[in-house]
Amino acid sequence: MSIHLSISDALLTTGEPDLANSAILERAASETLYYAGASEPVELTIAIQGDEALAGLNRQYLGIDAPTDVLSFSTNEIDPDSGARYLGDVLISFPRAQAQAEAGGHGALDELQLLVVHGVLHLLGYDHAEPSEKEAMWAAQAEILGRLGCRVTAPPT
Repeated sequence: MSIHLSISDALLTTGEPDLANSAILERAASETLYYAGASEPVELTIAIQGDEALAGLNRQYLGIDAPTDVLSFSTNEIDPDSGARYLGDVLISFPRAQAQAEAGGHGALDELQLLVVHGVLHLLGYDHAEPSEKEAMWAAQAEILGRLGCRVTAPPT
């Protein structure tokens, strides 16, 4: 299993200590894959960006002209050299994560873990468009975050 974490250079200059905890975010992704029973070699990318980047992608792909906290782009392609399945990309807005953490009364690192878990679950086929799908996805998130020792919960909306 290979997880590539990319953090925007502009965000690295903020001095935010949570961004240095890449091992914690990689563990959140790994635990999500483990929970889902991923047994084959898989790869994915997690990119932590600013609001501008996610607003542009949100506008381009979803027709929503606003920043968002997390976007997932599934590819499910097999790398012919390694045989690993490339699940896709999870893009997270660090400013949105900070704001949501503050509003929720928890740390930014906890919020980032929630967003990683949420994004990877989307790559694995989870969705929350329908109430039954949402119930299953929120239950999965709660279980995974509990395993990580992270007590943040996804908002009900």
